[in-house]
Amino acid sequence: MNDPTMSTTPRLIATMIFAMFASGTAFGQDESKDANANPRVVLETNKGPITVELYQDKAPKTVENYLQYVDSGHYDNTVFHRVIGPNPQQPQGFMIQGGGFSAGQPIQEKPTRDQILNEADNGLKNERGTLAMARTSDPHSASAQFFINLGDNEFLNHTNKTTRGWGYAVFGKVVDGMEVVDQIARVQTGRAPAKVTGGQTAPFDDVPVEPVVIQSARRAGP
Repeated sequence: MNDPTMSTTPRLIATMIFAMFASGTAFGQDESKDANANPRVVLETNKGPITVELYQDKAPKTVENYLQYVDSGHYDNTVFHRVIGPNPQQPQGFMIQGGGFSAGQPIQEKPTRDQILNEADNGLKNERGTLAMARTSDPHSASAQFFINLGDNEFLNHTNKTTRGWGYAVFGKVVDGMEVVDQIARVQTGRAPAKVTGGQTAPFDDVPVEPVVIQSARRAGP
């Protein structure tokens, strides 16, 4: 007569080993997935929170630079100093720009690290809700300032590697709080003084009459 325990036990052990292996594999896959996930940052503003996802696979240098500013507290108590909202030519508005000036009267330009290379040739477009680096006419002059596109701004996209064609590097997108962005886009703006690098004061246009403050910028939790 066959002993049922002799035939069942090996199968049970094999099943348990397989289950443990499968569980371990799945756990490892989850860890790998988390490690490769795009980082997110929450901008806590006096109008409400804005959560952005950063495309480190498409713009690694830009994302690294942005996160260094986030982690150092650079963006805390800065303002959206330039807001170009809905207008006849752009019904959704143009963009809101910030990250470079401290709140106060007048607003004051903050020191930054070195400028970074322009990664606008990464295939990402300046579409509504995307996050891009602000810069001067020099394609590779971006440092800390960024903007959020209010509409699809095709004329900001990369077309070629010339001064005119480089475009503006998109490196993220708003994933929560776009209604806050639209609220900021509708604030009243005007001309206001700003203290720039070197201690000089210059007039700026499109400055919110009531300051729109980034109270803090922090990495979002897992």
